Amino acid sequence: MRSLRILRLTMSQILILGIETSCDETAAAIVADGRRILSNVVASQVDLHARYGGVFPELASRVHVEAIVPVVQEAMTQAGVGWGDLAAVAVTVGPGLVGSLLVGINFAKGLALGRGLPLVPVNHLEAHLYANWLQSDTEGAAPSDLTFPLLVLIVSGGHTELVLMRGHGDYLCLGSTLDDAAGEAFDKVGRLLGLPYPGGPSIEKAAQSGDPTRFRLPRAWLEGTYDFSFSGLKTAVARLVQEQDPDLRFVPDIAAAFQEAVVDVLATKTVAAAREYGATAILLSGGVSANQALRTAVRQRASVPVYYPPLFLCTDNAAMVAACGYFRYRAGVRAGWDLDADPNLRLC
Repeated sequence: MRSLRILRLTMSQILILGIETSCDETAAAIVADGRRILSNVVASQVDLHARYGGVFPELASRVHVEAIVPVVQEAMTQAGVGWGDLAAVAVTVGPGLVGSLLVGINFAKGLALGRGLPLVPVNHLEAHLYANWLQSDTEGAAPSDLTFPLLVLIVSGGHTELVLMRGHGDYLCLGSTLDDAAGEAFDKVGRLLGLPYPGGPSIEKAAQSGDPTRFRLPRAWLEGTYDFSFSGLKTAVARLVQEQDPDLRFVPDIAAAFQEAVVDVLATKTVAAAREYGATAILLSGGVSANQALRTAVRQRASVPVYYPPLFLCTDNAAMVAACGYFRYRAGVRAGWDLDADPNLRLC
């Protein structure tokens, strides 16, 4: 086993342990040189929170406490590395649920202090975009020679952001959601339609057999900005559901109309921003970037290449934290032992 580890380290000199506990996934990963995944372990709480129709914060943090040690140990075992092989520990510090964040941060601080390793703080939103830097042979994976500037759409349960990435650590925020994030809207509409949590995959599945033209739903274009708003769309769906017969035959059609409305706004604004700011490519990231309708719409409308991570790297994971941590580590970013959670942390 030791000989295998030496072979790996001669190929890649910088190994980062990433830790992610911003919401309801307890995750740890080892990534080499910001690109090569040696291990990626995720303990999901989706089934646990499904009964509430969303994440129950106190319960989430309690489960993180129980899962963090075995998850990190499994990541180290799968990677076949020892503590002395690591260059640093990278941990998500925000945004997210404060109780969940604190579990990961305090564990990472104790580990880094005990093992004499640098501690690197990572912004969860920044980590999502760095999922595109991880090596993958899947369709849509970004090449290793990406050139700046890049237009990044971050779409998840809590965030919808359009960001111009001018270099590593150099961001210009162009727009964000004014109310519900896209993923949050999917979850809420999923509940209105009686679909299982999480709403994103359930609505996408239902929409496959639906007619998006049967119902016309509004789009909040917010002309002159790259901001987003989905609360009005959610309200329109709620009223539409109340007007329908209780036989549920309308569900696929409303799901299809809702998905098309969200995708239309996201794709239109993303492509327009890429054109205005001269982006060399578009990167999709975050849980909603797994939506096939969104991927297709952006690809069809864009005049530059469009890239997105494989499905297992779209949702929260620690490999993206480690990848981001690598670039922050190389830039000399270090955290002190007073590092604290910032649940409202912004990217720029």
